[in-house]
Amino acid sequence: MPIHYVYLCLAILAETVGTTALQASQQFTRLWPSVIVVVAYALSFWLMALALKVMPVGIVYAIWSGLGIVFIAAIGFVLFGQRLDAPALLGMALIIAGILVIHLFSGTTPH
Repeated sequence: MPIHYVYLCLAILAETVGTTALQASQQFTRLWPSVIVVVAYALSFWLMALALKVMPVGIVYAIWSGLGIVFIAAIGFVLFGQRLDAPALLGMALIIAGILVIHLFSGTTPH
């Protein structure tokens, strides 16, 4: 896997950790989850900046935000008991399909 994809995957992981901590921070009223939010987002943006050295911003952001949405929805279901209806699940399936189209068929970014 090219290093820019490693950076992007790690950025997505950091963003997912940060957003999960955001829910756990209870609107920044709990110290340690709030600290995790700030550190995780800073790390995510730094890693995303490294991916941007090779990949276009639109592609990076589409993959970063799209997978972040899907992962956070799954974490919300598992950790916080948040349920999604069929249209929400369909929308997330379309997000994944869009990311696959970008990755498999687009010549915009080196693989």
